Amino acid sequence: MDAKARNCLLQHREALEKDIKTSYIMDHMISDRVLTPLEEEKVKNEPTQQHRAAMLIKIILKKDNYSYISFYNALLHEGYKDLAVLLHGGLPDVSSSNDKDSAGGITSYVRTVLCEGGVPQRPVVFVTRKKLVNAIQQKLSKLNGEPGWVTVYGMAGCGKTVLAAEAVRDHVFLESCFPGGVHWVSVGKQDKSGLLMKLQNLCMRLDQDESSSQRLPLNIEEAKDRLRILMLRKHPRSLLILDDIWDPWVLKAFDSQCQILLTTRDKSVTDSVMGPKYVVPVESSLGKEKGLEILSLFVNMKKADLPEEAHSIIKECKGSPLVVSLIGALLRDFPERWGYYLRQLQNKQFRRIRKSSSYDYEALDEAMSISVEMLREDIKGYYTDLSVLQKDVKVPTKVLCVLWDMETEEVEDILQEFVNKSLLFCDRNGKSFCYYLHDLQVDFLTEKNRSQLQDLHKKVITQFQRHHQLHTLSPDQEDCMYWSNFLAYHMASADMHKELCALMFSLDWIKAKTELVGPAHLIHEFVEYRDILDEKDYAVCENFQEFLSLNGHLLGRQPFPNIVQLGLCEPETSEVYQQAKLKAKQEADNGMLYLEWTNKKNIKNLSRLVVRPHTDAVYHACFSEDGHRIASCGADKTLQVFKAETGEKLLEIKAHEDEVLCCAFSTDDKFIATCSADKKVKIWNSVTGQLVHSYEEHSEQVNCCHFTHNRHHLLLATGSSDCVLKLWDLDQKRCRNTMFGHTSSVNHCRFSPDDKLLASCSADGTLKLWDVVKSANERSSINVKQFFLSSEEPQEEMEVIVKCCSWYSDGSKIMVAAKNKIFLFDFRTSGVLAEIHTGHHSTIRYCDFSPHNHLAVVALSQYCVEILKLWNVDSGLKVADCRGHLSWVHCVMFSPDGSSFLTSSDDQTIRLWETKKVCENSAIVLKQEIDVVFQENEVTVLAVDNIRRLQLINGKTGQIDYLTEAQVSCCCLSPHLQHVAFGGHDGTIQILELLNNRIFQSRNGHKNTVWHIQFTADGKTLISSSDDSTIQVWNWQSEEYFFLQAHQETVKDFRLLKNSRLLSWSFDGTVKVWNITTGRIEKDFVCHQDTVLSCDISPDATKFSSTSADNTAKIWSFEHLSPLHELKGHKGCVRCSAFSVDSTLLATGDDNGEIRIWSVSDGALLHLCAPVSIEEGAATHGGWVTDLCFSPDSKTLVSAGGYLKWWNVVTGESSQTFYTNGTNLKKIHVSPDFKTYVTVDNLGILYILQILE
Repeated sequence: MDAKARNCLLQHREALEKDIKTSYIMDHMISDRVLTPLEEEKVKNEPTQQHRAAMLIKIILKKDNYSYISFYNALLHEGYKDLAVLLHGGLPDVSSSNDKDSAGGITSYVRTVLCEGGVPQRPVVFVTRKKLVNAIQQKLSKLNGEPGWVTVYGMAGCGKTVLAAEAVRDHVFLESCFPGGVHWVSVGKQDKSGLLMKLQNLCMRLDQDESSSQRLPLNIEEAKDRLRILMLRKHPRSLLILDDIWDPWVLKAFDSQCQILLTTRDKSVTDSVMGPKYVVPVESSLGKEKGLEILSLFVNMKKADLPEEAHSIIKECKGSPLVVSLIGALLRDFPERWGYYLRQLQNKQFRRIRKSSSYDYEALDEAMSISVEMLREDIKGYYTDLSVLQKDVKVPTKVLCVLWDMETEEVEDILQEFVNKSLLFCDRNGKSFCYYLHDLQVDFLTEKNRSQLQDLHKKVITQFQRHHQLHTLSPDQEDCMYWSNFLAYHMASADMHKELCALMFSLDWIKAKTELVGPAHLIHEFVEYRDILDEKDYAVCENFQEFLSLNGHLLGRQPFPNIVQLGLCEPETSEVYQQAKLKAKQEADNGMLYLEWTNKKNIKNLSRLVVRPHTDAVYHACFSEDGHRIASCGADKTLQVFKAETGEKLLEIKAHEDEVLCCAFSTDDKFIATCSADKKVKIWNSVTGQLVHSYEEHSEQVNCCHFTHNRHHLLLATGSSDCVLKLWDLDQKRCRNTMFGHTSSVNHCRFSPDDKLLASCSADGTLKLWDVVKSANERSSINVKQFFLSSEEPQEEMEVIVKCCSWYSDGSKIMVAAKNKIFLFDFRTSGVLAEIHTGHHSTIRYCDFSPHNHLAVVALSQYCVEILKLWNVDSGLKVADCRGHLSWVHCVMFSPDGSSFLTSSDDQTIRLWETKKVCENSAIVLKQEIDVVFQENEVTVLAVDNIRRLQLINGKTGQIDYLTEAQVSCCCLSPHLQHVAFGGHDGTIQILELLNNRIFQSRNGHKNTVWHIQFTADGKTLISSSDDSTIQVWNWQSEEYFFLQAHQETVKDFRLLKNSRLLSWSFDGTVKVWNITTGRIEKDFVCHQDTVLSCDISPDATKFSSTSADNTAKIWSFEHLSPLHELKGHKGCVRCSAFSVDSTLLATGDDNGEIRIWSVSDGALLHLCAPVSIEEGAATHGGWVTDLCFSPDSKTLVSAGGYLKWWNVVTGESSQTFYTNGTNLKKIHVSPDFKTYVTVDNLGILYILQILE
């Protein structure tokens, strides 16, 4: 090592030893081959982190300059940039002339970057194609750090992949153009599920430091958004390489404003995306000289010394690098067989194999056949086994160890022989090896061994079952991801019907797979394989598919939910529920906690009609003006027309050359317009299906189309990814007007009811209104993006795509959807009338106003539809949830009369819903202010619904008695269930006798809303508190009453004590103890400077707790006016507290979802529950912690918040979570034996839960 480098390392040795963690540093140095495994072991044997760092530096000091450079690069890559800066001055000068490892610019830095980015290694035999590599580098340089596309295109087998990898295998080029790194994705032919898996894996790689807390994206749009943020913030100035792109729609998923290099057979794939584009064509033939060079390297001869047959072999191979390599590998083993292999190629003596792909190389089959025939007899069978592999799938060594019952070293020896003969490719990622076949080789093997394929797949399954059990698969196992993704594929290919059902209908499998990749791929498998199931299994398949789709938003999150508990919430007729019940009982015997939702109802199917007219995703559907027909279009490139009443198909038209993105009926129902990713707009006769017009003036895909409402002069508006809108007059052959103004894709457009204005929504974050009648100029623009800006995120970095809009029936207002919010604007003033947030885990795909009332319907990416009733301009009240689709919903639209609406989805279906039926079945919901009485095995619930009815609910039978109608703000039951009391917003309190259901006492004492009401233990006195800062004590039998008046602000709540005492707390920061017999204050505690949010009394009645908006809690003795302990540490409002039954513990919960357990005796913090935060900054508890309750033995704690959680008090760990349909639970009512729990969520759904025994 140079003296300069050595001195620099010694100078900063102390700082390095103090800060670095050696494990990841050593991984880099081992991959650079400057550190040996023995040296790694020596470092690991040191007792402490600092000792390990010292040992590593000691070892480096004895090494050369390359070790110093490798150590420096490792520090950079592992985030020790401050330490790397210290070493920068000591970097030795290593010239390429004496650096054999940096030949061609391949330094240790390059090896590290490419290895981390998953870039394939060079082939065993490699020849440079400098001209093409330089061309790719020049095109990449032209991107100049800005988003754009470089396409390397050519026939299969021409070496595109090798060239793309070689272009970035250059130190100077990488440092100057892509200092953020390189990220390689092998794409290939994919469906949407496969593409999602690719995106998930890429996001996981890019976000490794957050992998423990960040859930995987659940759909392609979410993954695209995550990728954009990661590339922008964590990996700026990096290059994304997409290898083997087949379809334009796949490319759109990676269109994330980054620099992209892609390889493809079709250079037109980039027509579907925006930005600068450059192409590098690759000829299918290497050329004679390069072909000879490959042969010379294989046989270790000079080109000039090659025999004459070599020239003829290159000619017969047609210059294909892959075919030449196959022959070269054979000649390396049998250098005397030049003439023999040439004759085989010329005479085509090997049986021709019918091609199953679009590849067309006449020489390939001969070359492959020769290569396979020349394998040793003892390993030929192993190569045949590879016929079961899928294209573009890299298989870990461990999978083949399982398949062949061999040790890793034995398997790698066999596979290396295949690699040496160019029959297989090897990719090293870190310390592990993965193997894959070229697409051509997969085709060859599939066709050659077609008759054996079923048995070969059976062999895979048999071997898997010998070595693994589903419940033992662990993410840290090398082969876990492969089995998770392809086990069902192998079973289906082996026609193992029974085993496939056992796998797919297993909660263990669903848990294992969704934990790894989320639910999307599983749902795809249920769709793909359901055709091979019989009728009975088909019903079970629907059960599981529905379970996955309705719980998909939970199954993709961290920490992963208990799947058995989720299954217990399914209808009791469901196979999912029956499996979950069986598992829950088994695990309950071992102490696991599970809950039965005893009052759940069977899920009602509210959709009137379900049709599956398409073979792929349905992007759009719409009603005809008379409401009798529905037109739909989608990814299968067709336009379908069918009857709205029965689903009977009327027309099926192969409408476009690419995905059809939107369709629209004209107002007179004579025409249907379609627009497509093929950049065309077409007009069809809606009855005959005949093409009337075809317009080709847009330069990018056309996203939306809409007709004017005036049937006497039809105009069509279209919006495109070329950022413009166009107006078309059907009487003219060309566009009437082109409207410029948007700076990004136009996603949606709608004419106003009077046809005077056209509204357009764009990915540039704006809604624009255009004057249609006069000038076709922009009239106004609303910057929707501004409503999402925060101080943390600069405006230029935030992407807000305005998805769609809909006009109110009188044209006075316009609804706009962007991200997860709905906005209602006054179009004249551009002012916001309402803003509605639909939730954190979904994005709005579409929205529509009902034509004749205040309903709006919204399609979400979470497989469901919400109906919002816009009562006024200040708020939006959700009326209904419509669940039924098995994948995300693309479109939703009301019928012309508003009596029904349709939804279209990725699951290939269109559903028709009756508006009234949906609203009525979902409209009756409970308010969250309930009272519950537990008596032996009975549970009685008193609740108020949203249409002012007071309900008495039998928790065991579900029977509901409707007591009376009133404006109820709070209610309570008397201890012996003889009477009901309720307060109103006008300050009135009424008492109802349950026996005859009559109101017999009423008192109007409060001046404002009554918020809390409670009977005393003997039932003779009624206590109430109100917004007027008073507490009323009313002996309703004697009709005597008085007020407790001392609080300066609203009384938050009160609690009855023994001996006719009452504890109250208020927004004024005080807690007061009253004698309710005399009405006097006995104690006055000034507890907090801010609002007192809750109090609890210890069971021994000697202490109470107070919590406050000042982020503190306090423990008090009733005997002293100063606190015993002030409990600090919460970072949000402390909203609730609860003493344990033995009075030794206090639990407190805050607005960040955090729960702390304290010792009452000394105020010490014992446990911090829920310390882990999940994605997007959401608290672990899903929001505020609003209520807490200890079990009788003080070992378990239940908490309410975004959902219900049970905690082990001894360890502070969560023991169970119950996810309610809604969120924001206010209170949890718990039976004395801690076995029954009652709550109501913000959707008004009642939950009566019982511990499963």
